[in-house]
Amino acid sequence: MLDTTKTTNASLYARREAAIPRGVGHTHQIFIDRGDNAEIWDVEGKRYIDFAGGIAVLNTGHRHPQIMEAVQQQMTRFTHTCFQVLAYESYVELAERLNDKAPGNFAKKTVFLSTGAEAVENAVKIARCHTGRGGVIAFSGAYHGRTSLTMALTGKVVPYKAGFGPFPGEIFHARFPNPKRGVTIEDSIESIEQIFKNDIEPSRVAAIIIEPVQGEGGFNPAPRALLEHIRAVCDQHGIVMIVDEVQTGAGRTGTWYAIEQSGVVPDMITLAKSMAGGFPISAVTGRAEIMDAPAPGGLGGTYAGNPIGCVAALAVMDTFEEENLLQRSRDVGQHMVAKLEGIAEKHPELADIRGLGAMVAVELCKNGDMQQPAPELAKAISAEAARRGLILLTCGTYGNVLRILVPLTASNALLDEGLEILAASVEAAKQA
Repeated sequence: MLDTTKTTNASLYARREAAIPRGVGHTHQIFIDRGDNAEIWDVEGKRYIDFAGGIAVLNTGHRHPQIMEAVQQQMTRFTHTCFQVLAYESYVELAERLNDKAPGNFAKKTVFLSTGAEAVENAVKIARCHTGRGGVIAFSGAYHGRTSLTMALTGKVVPYKAGFGPFPGEIFHARFPNPKRGVTIEDSIESIEQIFKNDIEPSRVAAIIIEPVQGEGGFNPAPRALLEHIRAVCDQHGIVMIVDEVQTGAGRTGTWYAIEQSGVVPDMITLAKSMAGGFPISAVTGRAEIMDAPAPGGLGGTYAGNPIGCVAALAVMDTFEEENLLQRSRDVGQHMVAKLEGIAEKHPELADIRGLGAMVAVELCKNGDMQQPAPELAKAISAEAARRGLILLTCGTYGNVLRILVPLTASNALLDEGLEILAASVEAAKQA
């Protein structure tokens, strides 16, 4: 007897509800069957344009041929040894290339891990070991991960921190500037000084960590003046400056690292997400003398720097060079901002369009008033876009920001098709 049962998104979602904890969020009730560059097809055969990119993981698109070839070749040789047991050349080569890419005219070293949160946690761990101090300053609106330490660093309670405390101590949050919401650069700088006056003296602070462009916080670029001030404070007090490039890195903003565009040189950089084109690996790159602070055995992990991830990351770097994807990132960003500004002329609810390179966001507010966030509209637009064949994500402190992380390898024709769906979705959501 033939099995006539058809796999559908609804049937799979019902199974997911029964088998998986509700704490694992689900933006769209869509199950992917396959992906190609910036397009995906679900289990029912429907096509979508991917403006989410796996949350900034697919700068080189789904299944880039060069990356897939590198991974397939590696899998015919070996898939795992644990680098601390039996080493392999790809780990060393990748470290060398990332050391060369990191800004700063000084010796650098790199350690590999598995996730962005793991990279951030190890960066803090290394900074504490180097300085012999415990305190860490992060920023409001920041997102650094879901582990206990990185949740403490994250500057947003719901949904990341609610119900999970208590968190590690001696972590403090300065204000991230947002002039359109009344927080100036001067306010942000003053808040750092207030932490030193009210909470912890500078001589006990190991690190200050900041995203060059806040990701989950709403794609808010850190002003150069703030980054320069942080660098000066760190120099003055012997504090390690850590830049979290998990979402901004690997070319999303038009330079390999977003921090390059400020001219500020950090002591340490964390990298993950798109660095391996969809394969899990993360990195911490920093000043050699800081990175060497932990004793042998103090760093690592069973899967840290997995050989599959290493060769995939090397292939990503080759692809960026051969396809000139840094320039493409800048071009994609300019193209999208221009089109989005055209949409905003007809819809004042698109109150602010911002970002860096191809890291583009649209903030939705009632009547275009930045003091009146419109999270319901953002959610409605995202849902309507999915119905029409476009995958979008929301973010921001108030949940009212649409973020666009389309693969840099997408054609202009595909970008325009996606933006047309976005424009139609805005119209439909407003009418609803």
